[in-house]
Amino acid sequence: MNTAVIKRSIVIAGHKTSVSLEDAFWTALKEIAVGQNKTLSDLVGGIDSARPHGNLSSSIRLFVLDHYRTKTNGHAVESSGQTSLGEIRSSEISSAAARNLQ
Repeated sequence: MNTAVIKRSIVIAGHKTSVSLEDAFWTALKEIAVGQNKTLSDLVGGIDSARPHGNLSSSIRLFVLDHYRTKTNGHAVESSGQTSLGEIRSSEISSAAARNLQ
């Protein structure tokens, strides 16, 4: 699994900004936007305006985590031998946290 952090540009409320996210978080964010019938820019704009502090990339990661935790009521999703989306996110978050502690 590729966990490289990639910088991506996005326009929020008419202003171009960049976020640094792993592919799994970027993909999940796009899936959430489609599921909510929003553009990616509108979804990220809402995340940006709701964050009390911290950087936008971290706020996006927390939003994605909360979205999938809420969807599964905080429980792992069982699938037919496949890794669940929640398991992928937890694994990547743990890896990212471990790198940040080094």
